[in-house]
Amino acid sequence: MTSLRPPLLRSVLAGGILICLPGLDGAEPKEDHLIATTVAAAGADYLVQGEYLGTAGGKQLAAQVVAQGDGKFLAVFEPGGLPGDGWNGTDRIEVDGKASGDTTTFGQIGWHGALTGPTFTGTTDAGAAFTLTKVTRVSPTMGAKPPAGAVVLYDGSNTDAWKDGKVETIEGEKCLAVGAETKRSFTSYHLHVEFRLPFKPFARSQERGNSGIYIHHTYEIQVLDSFGLKPQANDIGALYTVVPPLLNACHPPLTWQTYDIDWQGPTFDGAGTKTGNAAVTVRLNGTLVQDHTEVKSGTGANKKKTETPQGGPLWLQDHQNPVYYRNVWLAEKT
Repeated sequence: MTSLRPPLLRSVLAGGILICLPGLDGAEPKEDHLIATTVAAAGADYLVQGEYLGTAGGKQLAAQVVAQGDGKFLAVFEPGGLPGDGWNGTDRIEVDGKASGDTTTFGQIGWHGALTGPTFTGTTDAGAAFTLTKVTRVSPTMGAKPPAGAVVLYDGSNTDAWKDGKVETIEGEKCLAVGAETKRSFTSYHLHVEFRLPFKPFARSQERGNSGIYIHHTYEIQVLDSFGLKPQANDIGALYTVVPPLLNACHPPLTWQTYDIDWQGPTFDGAGTKTGNAAVTVRLNGTLVQDHTEVKSGTGANKKKTETPQGGPLWLQDHQNPVYYRNVWLAEKT
């Protein structure tokens, strides 16, 4: 995967903003190298970004408003409701918008609207009036408690289960930083993990809050701010570069999100010869995004990595983005 920062830039975390400092060539940092890790540091555009729900012409309508930097926005209208909560999964209308003062105005291909505070009003291309109100969804598995016998990997108290486990305090909460790898290896299990993505409105694609859940340090379930995007095989919920998610269930950045991953490792005979492929079922924020997906080999750069009966550690990929984790536990299968 590509590097996310110019090699001559240094960065520091201050007041919830990751600031890239001038490099050795003396160049000044660009605004698009500011990365907010707290709501307080995210600025006015973050208050506009989010999910909106209401009706148009008596039918339910939703919109996901995505910040694109410098007061520019993309509104994705979704008839029926939000992804995983009423939307039909196919119809989406993308409309550009621009903020001016307290109002963000949208207008394109017959759709027009104005967003002020938590209220988004306008008309569809069919002339139906809509009124949408900002909503904040919480995953139904947020705060899930580990069952009896589960392996608690991180509950905020210590990093004893991890190599390179580092804790950072974000908005008063002790969070596990990227780059940590479990000391133990595991084979098949149910994994619960909660994560929080940074707000990077100027970034695009793989530069927008990138990390990954690496099972056996071999198979990656992508972690990325894909909010409002058409899902691809390198977006959140994907078996990285192999299988795209069934649905883009990503919530806005700077909100806690959940992965619940059911992993069945590959099988081997007594001589260590592989006899069956791995399989994975993934729920992102409670929505099914991988359904018993067959996993034939490692993903990304690990495609040719040798699979073993012993499984491997869990790694939270460090992709030079301030992604944070909490409430990480797994229940091993017998």
